[in-house]
Amino acid sequence: MSKFEHLRHKPGSELTRPREIIVACAPMRSNVNVSSIARTGSACAIERLVLTGNASLISKIARDGESELDISTHRTLLPVLKRLKDDGYRLVGLEQTTNSVSMHCYEFSRRTALVIGNERTGLTSEILEVLDDVVEIPVYGLPHSFNAATATSIALYEYCRQYPQG
Repeated sequence: MSKFEHLRHKPGSELTRPREIIVACAPMRSNVNVSSIARTGSACAIERLVLTGNASLISKIARDGESELDISTHRTLLPVLKRLKDDGYRLVGLEQTTNSVSMHCYEFSRRTALVIGNERTGLTSEILEVLDDVVEIPVYGLPHSFNAATATSIALYEYCRQYPQG
């Protein structure tokens, strides 16, 4: 008998308080990416997922994210970000810029809106102007960046590592 027994699905960890992180996505090209972000967001118990443009979820990919998350869809992102900032969220873009901070060194605010750019074009200069911080995930090979859904997963994992109890 092995000292490790495989568990198909281990129950989620209990939070002592609700998470105060919102993921806000620029219009995305791929509903596969949007759905993957929803699945990860649900697994991390994020507060809300903000989608823009024509985004829609693919149930088989989003899994419980489709029913468990508070999801709102908006035509454009900028007005939503301004409202979140007014509500006390720190707007943190996930993007490679001239002054972005490495994810290895970044300390998230508990009340964070993580802003995800388009897969090809990233975050527009208009969006970058309203952000409080921009973080990037170091890349060591090619291509020079992670897929949008993968990068979101890495950033959410880091936020949860910093705030494991919510």
